[in-house]
Amino acid sequence: MIKFVLMVNKQGQTRLAEYYDFLSIEERVALEAEIIRKCLSRNELQCSFMEYRGMKVVYRRYASLFFIVGVKQGGENELGILEFIHVLVETLDKYFENV
Repeated sequence: MIKFVLMVNKQGQTRLAEYYDFLSIEERVALEAEIIRKCLSRNELQCSFMEYRGMKVVYRRYASLFFIVGVKQGGENELGILEFIHVLVETLDKYFENV
C-alpha cells in the first residue's frame, strides 16, 4: 500500500507531496526533511531502496527531480514501485511536455 508520493528537486525543495495516510503538518515536515536528506545524500551507485520508520522508501532520479514513494513494509515489490515511478514520469512528460 502506497503511503506517500513526493517529488523533490536537487536542492531539496518539495514540488509535490501526496499522502494517503493521515499525518499532521508537523509530522509531514519532519518526514519530508529526513527522507529528502537521506535520498539526496546517497550516490548513484547505491540502491534506490531504503527502510525508514517501518516503511520501504523507493526513489528514482529523473533529470533534476527525485520521485520518492513510501510503501508499507512487506506490502509491495520494490521493482513494481520503480515501474510505477517510471510510468508516472512518462505520463507527466506526455501531459506537460519536458518533465
